[in-house]
Amino acid sequence: MTLGFTVLCSSIAIAQMRTVTGTVTDNNKPISAVSVYQEGSDIVILSDSSGKYFVQVSGDNPILVFKHPDYPLQKLTIGNRSVISMNLSGEENQIEEVILNAGYYQVQERENTGSIAKVTAKDIANQPVTNVMSSLQGRMAGVNITQNSGTAGGGFDVQIRGRNSLRSLLNSSVDGSQPLYVIDGVPLGAALSSKYSLTVLPLQNISPLNAINPNDIESIEILKDADATAIYGSRGANGVILISTKKGRGKTLSLQLNTQYGLSNPTCTMKMMSTPQYLDMRRQAYANAGISTIPTTAYDVNGVWSADRDTNWQDELIGKWAESNNVQLSISGGTKLSSFLISASHSEQGTVFPGDFKYKTNILNSNYNYTSEDGRFKLDMSNIFSDLKNNVVNTDLFTRALTLSPNAPALYDASGNINWQNNTFANPIASLNGTYNNSIYQINQNLGMSYRFLSDFHFKLNTGINYQNLEEFSLQPHTMYNPSFGMTSRDSSTSKSNNSVFTYLAEPQVGWEKSFGNHQVNVLLGGSFQQTTTKTTSIVGVGFSSNSLMENLAAATTKTLSPDIKNEYKYVSAFARLNYQFKSKYILNLTGRRDGSSRFGINNRFANFGALGAAWLFSKEQFLDDIGWLSFGKLRASYGITGSDFIGDYQYLDSYTISGNIYNTNAGLYPSRLYNPDFSWEQTKKLETALELGLFKNALNFSVAYYRNVSSGQLVGLTLPATTGFSSVQANLNAEVENKGWELELSSTPINTDAWQWRSSFNISYPENKLLSFPNLESSTYATRYVVGMPISIVKLFDYTGINDQGQYTFTDYNGDGKISSPDDALAIRNIGVKYFGGWQNELRYGNFTFSFLWQFVKQTNWNFYRTMTTPGNMNNQPVELLNVWSPENPNGVIMPYSPGTVAQVNTLVGNFRNSTAAVGDASFIRLKNVQINYKIPVLSKWLKDVVVYAQGQNLWTITDYFGVDPEFVTTGFIPPLKTYSLGFQVKF
Repeated sequence: MTLGFTVLCSSIAIAQMRTVTGTVTDNNKPISAVSVYQEGSDIVILSDSSGKYFVQVSGDNPILVFKHPDYPLQKLTIGNRSVISMNLSGEENQIEEVILNAGYYQVQERENTGSIAKVTAKDIANQPVTNVMSSLQGRMAGVNITQNSGTAGGGFDVQIRGRNSLRSLLNSSVDGSQPLYVIDGVPLGAALSSKYSLTVLPLQNISPLNAINPNDIESIEILKDADATAIYGSRGANGVILISTKKGRGKTLSLQLNTQYGLSNPTCTMKMMSTPQYLDMRRQAYANAGISTIPTTAYDVNGVWSADRDTNWQDELIGKWAESNNVQLSISGGTKLSSFLISASHSEQGTVFPGDFKYKTNILNSNYNYTSEDGRFKLDMSNIFSDLKNNVVNTDLFTRALTLSPNAPALYDASGNINWQNNTFANPIASLNGTYNNSIYQINQNLGMSYRFLSDFHFKLNTGINYQNLEEFSLQPHTMYNPSFGMTSRDSSTSKSNNSVFTYLAEPQVGWEKSFGNHQVNVLLGGSFQQTTTKTTSIVGVGFSSNSLMENLAAATTKTLSPDIKNEYKYVSAFARLNYQFKSKYILNLTGRRDGSSRFGINNRFANFGALGAAWLFSKEQFLDDIGWLSFGKLRASYGITGSDFIGDYQYLDSYTISGNIYNTNAGLYPSRLYNPDFSWEQTKKLETALELGLFKNALNFSVAYYRNVSSGQLVGLTLPATTGFSSVQANLNAEVENKGWELELSSTPINTDAWQWRSSFNISYPENKLLSFPNLESSTYATRYVVGMPISIVKLFDYTGINDQGQYTFTDYNGDGKISSPDDALAIRNIGVKYFGGWQNELRYGNFTFSFLWQFVKQTNWNFYRTMTTPGNMNNQPVELLNVWSPENPNGVIMPYSPGTVAQVNTLVGNFRNSTAAVGDASFIRLKNVQINYKIPVLSKWLKDVVVYAQGQNLWTITDYFGVDPEFVTTGFIPPLKTYSLGFQVKF
C-alpha cells in the first residue's frame, strides 16, 4: 500500500512538471549565457548562442527568472504558457531599469533601495536647446536647475537637494555644492575655467554638457540619497548625474536624419516709461532739487535731443529674433554578436543682439558593442568628440542699456556710421566692435570589458579619458569708444587664455551573484584610480600698429603674461557592495568605499564612506493579496555618509605668488597661503525614508520621500589676526549645514485605449535649509552673512519702513544712534531662496499624433528691480511702476520724489533703499516650459521606416508678479533665458 501511494505521488509530481522554451533577446538580438530558472528552484539553465533555453517548471502559477550581469533581473509569471520569449531591454517586458553607473551595477526600479530620478530619451528628444540641462527643468523632484543666462554657450546652476557647502557663498572659485557628472562611465574631473567671459557670460560659467547633443542621450539618472551615491564616496556628497548615450541595436542597418530650425526671443521684458512720461519725471526731478536752469549736459531734457523720439530700447537692442538650426545624421546596425552607432551633428545658434554672432557646435558620437559567441565576453566602446565655437559681443552693453533715455539719438547716422550725436551720446552699438571668442574641444572616451567565468562570477574593467580644452580671445579695439577720446590702435588690447583639463580613469571590478532557494546575493568589489591634470595660461597684449593685427599677440607693443598654472589631482579608492534579497520582497543593500585624495594634508588623506539601504515590497505579502486596488507597494529607507573633496588643488600647502615687482632683475615671490597638514574631507550624513505605491494595476503611481542631510567639516578660510600676515588659513570649520525636505511624485495613465492614450506626471519638492551650528560666529567675519538656525541663503538688510511726511525713505534704526549704517542697522533678515518647486508633464497620443506639454513652477523670494535701481529722476529711464511716486496727495506712492541724482542726501537714501528689505520680493513663477506636437506620416515604402514632423516651443509663457525682467534669472545686465519656436522633421531609413 505504501509503495502504491509513493508511485501515485510521484506520478502526480511528474504530471505537474512541464517544459518551457523560448528565446532571450535584446531588441531582436539573441543573448547567450542568460540564467533562466523557476523562482525558488536551484536548477539553473543558460541560454545558448542563439538565445534559446529549455527549462522545467512545476506548480500552477510558476514565476520564471531571467538573470544576466549586463541587464536588470527580470521575473515573469508564466501561467500555463509553454513558450516564453523575453526581450531584456524591450519596453513590453522590461521593468524600467535604472543604471547607477556604466560598470558598477544595475538594479530594477522596483527593487531599488535608493533615490534615483530618471529621464529618458523620449522626454528630451528634439527639444530646441543646446544643453540637456534646459530639458530637465521641472521634470524631477529634488533637482533644482537654473539657467544662468540666455546667451548661447553659458551654463546652469544645478542643486540636488540643496546647498551643502558654504564655499559656494563665500566668493570661492570652486562651488562646493555642484554635483558629479559621469558620462558613459567617465567622471568629469574638473570644469573648464573661463578667464575673460565675465562681461558676457554670467559667473564665467561654461557647462561641460554643452559638448553633448541632447539627441545623443539615451537616459539621464540623478542619484540623490546615500544609498545611491555612497558608491561614489567623496564625489557623491552633492549628488551624481549619470549620462548614458545611445547605443546601436539590432542587426538591420538603419539611417536617420533629423533637422530643426528655430527662432528665439527673450522670455520677459519690462514696460518702461514713454518719452512724455520720462521727460515729465526728469523735469520734476530738477524742480524738486530747486534747479531752475537745466544743465547743459542734460541733453535729454534741455532740447539737444528731440522730444519727439520715443524708442523702446528693449526691442532695439535685444529684440532681434535669434535664428538656430540643427542637423543630425546617424547610422546604426550590427550582426548577431556586435552592433554600432555613429552620429554626427552640426548646430548654429544666433543671438538677440544686433550684429552677426554665432554659437556653433560640431559633435561626433560613436558606440560599438561586441559579445562573444558563448556570451561570456563583452566589449563596449563609446566616444564623444566635440568642437564648439562661440562668437559673441565682448561686453553685453545692450542689456545694460535698457534704461537709456527713450528720446536718446538713433544708433546710426544718415550715412550708416555709429552716431555719437556731437559727443552727447554714449552709443552702446559701438560695443559691437569688441568681440569675445572661445573654442572648446572635448573628447570623452570609454572602454569597458567584461568576462563571465564559472557560473556566478564576472570580471569587468572600466577605463576612460576625458579631455577638455578652452581657448578664448577677448578683443577690445579702440573703436569701441567715442572718437573724441582720441584713442588709436595703440590703445587696443587683446586678452588670450588657454585652459585644459585631462582626466583618465581605470576601474577594475569583480562581481558574484548567487540564488539559492528564497535567497539572492549580489556582491561587487572594485577599485578606482583617477588622475586629472589642469593647465592654464594667459596673456594680455596692448598697443597695435593696426587693429587688423589684434589676433596676433606678437604684434602687441606691451605684453603681460600671467603665471602658467599646472595642477595635478590624484584620486584612488576601493569600493564594495553587498545586496541581499529574501523572497524578492525583503532587500538589503550595503555599500562601502575608502577614498584617497591628493587635495588634503598628509594627516587626513584617506577617509571611509558608506551607506545602508533597505526596502520592503509589502505588496508581495500574502495578507494583502485580497486588496485588488494595490498593485505595488514599497517602503524603503537609507542612511549613510558621503564626502567631498571639491575644494581645488593644493589648498593645504604653503604656496607663493610671483610678484609684479622686480628686485635686482629677478622676479620676487611672496607667500599667499599657509600650510595645514590636517586639512581634510567635508562629510555629509544622509537619511531618507520613502513610500512608493502602484494602484489600480499601476494606472496610478505615487511616491513620497523625506530626506535630511547634515554636512560638517566645512572647507572654508578661517580668519586669522592681521599680525600673522595672512587674512585666513584653509581649514575645516566645525560648522554644520542641514538640508531636509519632502518630495512627492505622482504619475498616471487616465486614458489608455487603442485610439487614445494620456499619460500625466506631477512632482513637487519642499526643500528646507538651515545653518545648525557655527562656532564663534558672532566674533568672526562671517557674522554679517549667517545666523545659526537660519538658511545659509539669507541676506541681512536695512529694514525699510516706508516714506515719511518729508518724502524720504525711512528705515529701522536698530542701534538708536540716529543714523542708518551697515552693519549695525543691517539686521533685517530675508531668505533669498526657493520654498518649493516642481513640474506637471502630460503626453497625449491619438493615432499618429502626439501632443505633450510641461509646466514648471517655482515658489521663491529673490532680488527685485529695486536692487539695482538708479536714482529715479536721473538720466536713466525707469519702469512705469515708478510713475507711482510719493507726494502729500499720493501717500501710497512706492518711491520718494524724483531727484536728478545730484543731491547727496537723496543718493544716500536711494543706496540704503537698494540694500533694504524693499529690494527683496516675490520671484515666483509658473512657466509653460515645453510644448511639442508630433505627427508620424504613414509610409508604405520598405526602405523608408519612419517620417515624423514636429513643432516645439520652449519657455513659451511665464505667469509671474515679479518686479523685474525674469524671475528665474535675476542677475542684472545679462540676457535672461529665451523663448523658442522650432520646426523639424525626422526621417529613418
